[in-house]
Amino acid sequence: MGLWFSSCTTSVGLVQTFVGVDIDSSMVRSGSTTVDSRWIAKNVSMQVHLVDGTYELFRQHFGATAGGTRTPGEFDATTGVLASTIQLLADGATHVGVASDHSIESFRNELFDGYKDGSGMPPELTVQIPLMEEALVALGVTVWPMVEYEADDALASAAAVANADQRVERVLIVTPDKDLGQCVVGDRVVQFDRRKGLFVNEAGVVDKFGVPPESIADWLALVGDTADGIPGLPGWGAKSTSSVLARYGHLEEIPDEAGRWDVPGLRGAAKLAGTLAERRDDAMLFRTLATVVTNVDVGSVDDWQWSGAAPGFSTLCDRIGAPHLVARVERLKR
Repeated sequence: MGLWFSSCTTSVGLVQTFVGVDIDSSMVRSGSTTVDSRWIAKNVSMQVHLVDGTYELFRQHFGATAGGTRTPGEFDATTGVLASTIQLLADGATHVGVASDHSIESFRNELFDGYKDGSGMPPELTVQIPLMEEALVALGVTVWPMVEYEADDALASAAAVANADQRVERVLIVTPDKDLGQCVVGDRVVQFDRRKGLFVNEAGVVDKFGVPPESIADWLALVGDTADGIPGLPGWGAKSTSSVLARYGHLEEIPDEAGRWDVPGLRGAAKLAGTLAERRDDAMLFRTLATVVTNVDVGSVDDWQWSGAAPGFSTLCDRIGAPHLVARVERLKR
């Protein structure tokens, strides 16, 4: 059974439900319980929050337009990301880094012509990316604007840095993006989908994909990832891919001949094996595209500690029509 958490907002703030996690032996021994996130912030040695800024910009924009009830204003998505980040701080986050796709294209576009290039991104969001970055810097949050690499690469690199820091109790990668599933480590490095209020640990990755984190890039190479422009291989669906990779782990370990496969109950093995044998080079390329980079320079955990907004925060809030956010940040200092 994977690790899933849920959260809700109450009169005392954000309360999170933890399933199967030993937050504190005096409070959680087994099963599930609810714990005020402010208790967590005070009693867990250090938690690191790594946020996918590009995803958050999309989430705020399309959340505002859900149901077609209104057209978002010029700066609404940026304001939403800023407000959401302030709420993260209000809920107890102390060390926060936000990664963004400053340039939608990356080194991966040079490897494969079909890779995502930002052509489908609404122009009203494209122009807000640098504004969102500026706003978060004014808030005093660490920002990684990616040009050669992608936001996912910065998040993966920061997760590796935080995981190597013995002071860190837990690393939360704040995005539901399946690419980042390959960065999950036990209960220590987990993904957090804020929209659904769900956290997923390593067992949760296995529950969802049928393979452990180290095989996620292989899984995406075979199944494909339409969001990133990775087509996958014909005939390789999620179930068959999970079955094969659960046995072999990685592409290079899968035999070319179906007769050598040790995957009981798998249907269409001969066709799958034939496709893989013919297009193994494509599959290896797709895995490269799906594999996150973990050596981007993102600094150290200490660099990500929030210590208050910059002097220009009030001016920026006035510029985007969100002066009310200044008072919210002021309350964080009390």
